[in-house]
Amino acid sequence: MARLTAENLQRARQLIGLYPQSRSALIPMLHIAQEQDGWLTPDGMAHVAELLDIDPAEVYGTASFYDMFFTHPVGRYLVSVCTNLACLINGADELLEHAEARLGVAPGGTTADGEFTLEEVECIAFCGAAPCLAVNWRFFGNIGNDDFDRLVEDLVAGRLADDVPPHGTLNRVGRRVGLTAGAASSPPATHEDDATPEQARPS
Repeated sequence: MARLTAENLQRARQLIGLYPQSRSALIPMLHIAQEQDGWLTPDGMAHVAELLDIDPAEVYGTASFYDMFFTHPVGRYLVSVCTNLACLINGADELLEHAEARLGVAPGGTTADGEFTLEEVECIAFCGAAPCLAVNWRFFGNIGNDDFDRLVEDLVAGRLADDVPPHGTLNRVGRRVGLTAGAASSPPATHEDDATPEQARPS
């Protein structure tokens, strides 16, 4: 249960610099902590509270409110099977039952090897490809039982490593542009000569 690494500490401080109020960086900093450890460890949350100069209870309260954050260990792959209406009509109950049998865990459970956590979720907005599921928030649609088995095999074998990073990684593209909070910027153009033709046209 580590505090933020030196690299992630630098990322966190850069995030803080983007906001006039440092506490506004809380949610993106929690994502960094979860990316580091796969879940929000007590030490990780305490470190975030320390960096933002807020009470640890506020950090925990925020982390426990949002369903993309986990304050307990989860598997390397979080398999989220949608059972909302469109998926339900198209066999989501049967898919979830098969997933339970294939992984050997009920929703909310993690396999003994720590590879998979299974959960049942509400709509993940992929209704046109029902039944669907997400693995670490990467979406897979039109999933039947055989498709699920192949997906598990591909994940275990590392064949989807380019598409599905370990749990906690929302994206693998870092922020490279933008101003820090309070940085000077040029005032917007106010002369008609500077306006685009569309802006300059009388109404």
